[in-house]
Amino acid sequence: MKKTITLIAVLLAFVLNVSAQNQVGADAPQLEFVMQLKVTLGETYSCGETQHGRRTVIPITGGTFEGPNIKGTILNGGADYQLANGGRTEIEAIYSIKTDDGIYIHIRNRGIIASGQAEEGRPSFYFRCAPQFEAPSDSKYAWLNNSLFLCAPSFSQGFQGIVLNVWRVK
Repeated sequence: MKKTITLIAVLLAFVLNVSAQNQVGADAPQLEFVMQLKVTLGETYSCGETQHGRRTVIPITGGTFEGPNIKGTILNGGADYQLANGGRTEIEAIYSIKTDDGIYIHIRNRGIIASGQAEEGRPSFYFRCAPQFEAPSDSKYAWLNNSLFLCAPSFSQGFQGIVLNVWRVK
């Protein structure tokens, strides 16, 4: 009896696993472009080596943002807090933006920068973040509160700062 139950459990697990593998592509998330932020930065400073790694702070001094349904300025006073340990850096940028129609939105953007070598021996670089927005619930930007977002840098030679492209996970 125990062998029969074990056999049924193994077969059921196998069937469920095969079924799940066949459906992965059907529900794969898609990305929708939301905005591009052009962030100006102040002078970087370091708190040195801490018990968690090397702490670096990059002041956010302003900038602009624009997307299909949103546009405005990045407010002075935020910062990007980085913690480096080996070839990996954890980042947490905290700042606010103001839309062209006067709405303030708070952003907390957490992410990872990692450098190393790919399997083929070539240098590798990974930089992705997941911004979280806090928009007024009674504003036309409340939709920012109810989705997950991803962002990645876009490097521009003509801009002194960082350019971030943001997508909503659909």
